[in-house]
Amino acid sequence: MIAVIDYKAGNLTSVVKTLDYLRAPEVVITQDPGVVRGADKLVLPGVGHFQATSLLTQLGLTDAIRESVAKGTWFLGICVGLQWLFDCSTEAPGVVGLGHVEGMCERFPALHQGTELKSPHVGWNSLECVREDSRLLRSVKNGGFVYYTHSWRAPVVRATAAITEYGGAFTSVLEKENVMGVQFHPEKSSAVGLQVLKNFVEL
Repeated sequence: MIAVIDYKAGNLTSVVKTLDYLRAPEVVITQDPGVVRGADKLVLPGVGHFQATSLLTQLGLTDAIRESVAKGTWFLGICVGLQWLFDCSTEAPGVVGLGHVEGMCERFPALHQGTELKSPHVGWNSLECVREDSRLLRSVKNGGFVYYTHSWRAPVVRATAAITEYGGAFTSVLEKENVMGVQFHPEKSSAVGLQVLKNFVEL
């Protein structure tokens, strides 16, 4: 069973429709920590402000996710869901992330190499794979295009599996054992996004 976690900040309908299209077994939307603890895989979508992730703690979902991850349950964070895997974000300084990966997410700079940088970063951009052992990127060609919409970015760290260039490099795909994240929206990213979700479903 794949549990898609609802914390009032995710593009749940599109994600679930895409998982159903891929014939993923038993997809449920939940706010129930018990369902999270019993799931085979977890998906945390995210659209909007990092502040919204504070609801995960209020609902007891953060502890449930942490326990599930510790026992090896596969986890995929999307957009803000990827950023939540880090310690924190300057978007909401008082909100603590899961802390599964060390680092802080920051806003895109106003200038890059002397040129004004538009924010949010919206539209199609390419992936540069930096790890050959990536499970999420299996059968995804280097340079494949995916769809973004975000103003904050995750740093490049040891667990980074792919980067994207916009005002410098940021983490577009993250993999740390059974915990994974993508900054782009796979449900809106055509063939590449479908392949990424298919790879996750087949883990």
